[in-house]
Amino acid sequence: MAETAAAAGESRARVGRRSDGGSSTLGLLGDFARGHALFSLYRLGPDLPDGACGYLIDCDDGVGPHEVCRFIDEPAEPVDRNTEGFQVVWRGAWKNDQWCPWILKRARSLIAASGDD
Repeated sequence: MAETAAAAGESRARVGRRSDGGSSTLGLLGDFARGHALFSLYRLGPDLPDGACGYLIDCDDGVGPHEVCRFIDEPAEPVDRNTEGFQVVWRGAWKNDQWCPWILKRARSLIAASGDD
């Protein structure tokens, strides 16, 4: 299965909305793909009162963006190796999906590349 990643500056040109109705360019940190699924990572701001930053991952598999998860960059207790150190809320069928660790690993890479960590 083909895997690709692009930082926000190299992201595919897209017009439209995120799954939450926001602009698809607002807060975009980058895209990554697996097979026909295009995942987009967004920084949600401003920072939360406790200093944590919120993020959104959408997936577009050809029918428009759907929310995969939201997370904050704070270690979950206990730290689960499958959460990449994030506190994650998975949506719908994504909960316990076999791709979850892979998705968060790609998100961690895009956050680090953006200088947002």
